Amino acid sequence: MPTAPVIIRLHDRDNVAIVGNDRGLPAGTGWPGGPTLREHVPQGHKVALVDLAEGDAVRRYDVTIGYALKAIPAGSWVHERLLRMPEARSLDGLPIATRRPEPLPPLDGYTFEGYRNDDGSVGTRNLLGITTTVQCVAGVVAHAVQRIRAELLPRYPNVDDVVALEHSYGCGVAIDAPDAAIPIRTLRNISLNPNFGGEVMVVSLGCEKLQPERLLPPGTIPIADSLEVADVGANEDAALDVVCLQDDHHVGFGSMIDSILASATAHLERLNARRRETVPASELVVGVQCGGSDAFSGVTANPVVGFATDLLVRAGATVMFSEVTEVRDGIDQLTARAASPEVAQAMIREMAWYDAYLKRGAVDRSANTTPGNRRGGLSNIVEKAMGSIVKSGSAPISGVLSPGEKLNGRRGLIYAATPASDFICGTLQLAAGMNLHVFTTGRGTPYGLAACPVLKVATRSDLARRWHDLMDLNAGRIADGDATIEALGWELFRLLLDVAGGRKTWAEQHRLHNALVLFNPAPVT
Repeated sequence: MPTAPVIIRLHDRDNVAIVGNDRGLPAGTGWPGGPTLREHVPQGHKVALVDLAEGDAVRRYDVTIGYALKAIPAGSWVHERLLRMPEARSLDGLPIATRRPEPLPPLDGYTFEGYRNDDGSVGTRNLLGITTTVQCVAGVVAHAVQRIRAELLPRYPNVDDVVALEHSYGCGVAIDAPDAAIPIRTLRNISLNPNFGGEVMVVSLGCEKLQPERLLPPGTIPIADSLEVADVGANEDAALDVVCLQDDHHVGFGSMIDSILASATAHLERLNARRRETVPASELVVGVQCGGSDAFSGVTANPVVGFATDLLVRAGATVMFSEVTEVRDGIDQLTARAASPEVAQAMIREMAWYDAYLKRGAVDRSANTTPGNRRGGLSNIVEKAMGSIVKSGSAPISGVLSPGEKLNGRRGLIYAATPASDFICGTLQLAAGMNLHVFTTGRGTPYGLAACPVLKVATRSDLARRWHDLMDLNAGRIADGDATIEALGWELFRLLLDVAGGRKTWAEQHRLHNALVLFNPAPVT
């Protein structure tokens, strides 16, 4: 029996809709009040609801996502080759803190089992992090991590894992260039992520440009309120624990490994003494991100995350949304939601910086979309951005972070300016202080982070069925008509509390994680 057509139109003024059926719909398909399809339209792709003349605006989300390059009859498949992308919204004349929504009532009484840290932050995991100052030591540290897991961790059952903070930075770079501050503070702040419990150990080569004292100057351990200014007086007894492989006392590879294991043992002893305790939901720092996006991202998964974002903010938690190129075309929506003119101007400043960064590389925001995005029905970055912004919910935006910066007490809904690259965005959100991560996907990705649990939300039921042991929540039930955004938003909120309290995500169960990728806009020498 033929499947009934599922046509999803998001706004009354939209002149296109997307096909929701798993395998798309064939030519000749019709539905009440709509045109007859003139050709096969794949799942997630757009169909013209009315005749469009050359130059007409094509609207989805009640936003112009492009202009017809030629006449497009009603019932036609509307894809990227038929659209001219609009120019980027000017950063001048934007609405500044003009939207004043009624404050949502507080959401009290929700808790999770977390690890309190001396600096006041809370971890969702109890991990030993081993910071590296340069890529050269990565192989040695990887070997040491294997030994720690096999020989030491069984003696410390309250420690979840050991994580090597491997990266590609540290030498062969213009270490004094102005933009070098970004990767350095990123790695510094990741080393102090709440999930590492304030235990910092470093493995250095010895000759690299990024010396340990430059990465973690006096005053940063234990964690200080500001990582940009060293406060030696307050922390003068906190010595930096460094294993330097070029030290004269190391004779052979085995000596290096023994030193790393000896250092790790002291940290593991302290971490193992920690216990989970009941803490309010306000201690959550949740990063939200999307990757492998499709046309359903802005229909199912991202609206669910947006609903949960509002719940988290109501509960006093902090939520970060990011990805500059994936919000750039909705900058007017964001500046209008800013809690103050200063927050709006900070967002504009970050957009302008990134516009200039892309211009130096002779590209613009249109370089964002991937072949998978387009196969999933997203014609261009404007359409993608409209679906991406939905993750931020409806709360006022209370603060802005530059790449690599730490929250330092800022709460509420925060815009953390990052590239849209999944790995770089996740790395920068970790640096900000993220202790829990939500990642939506339509095409599918096994993305994960070793330093933080990642909960993945599928946009489509077909993906959730096929990747049943990789997706933690199926938002495709909304398109199927089996669930509402509100119901799944609450389900996600409760699932986040469970994961924060120790429940493992699929990525954790499979030990899936991506490498840290530092954002380095400075020159490589």
